[in-house]
Amino acid sequence: MASLKLGKLPDRTPSKITITVSADLNQALSDYAALYRQTYGESETVAELIPFMLAGFLESDRAFAKARKEGLPAAGASEKTRRQSADHA
Repeated sequence: MASLKLGKLPDRTPSKITITVSADLNQALSDYAALYRQTYGESETVAELIPFMLAGFLESDRAFAKARKEGLPAAGASEKTRRQSADHA
């Protein structure tokens, strides 16, 4: 088997998440999309911008990065399981 410099690419299967936002947040997101269009001359929908906004937010959160590096609770664990673990700690 060849030893390639480029490792295996990560899973790039998109996941769809549906959220409900407040009227104020919806307006702010629409305003951001309008400013983006004015700034870059390209129109992007709010739905197209949100994943990049979230990624940027998570990348800039040092406490989150530290917690991930130190190992977060199992992603598959249910909220009930986490609460039970916390109650017994």
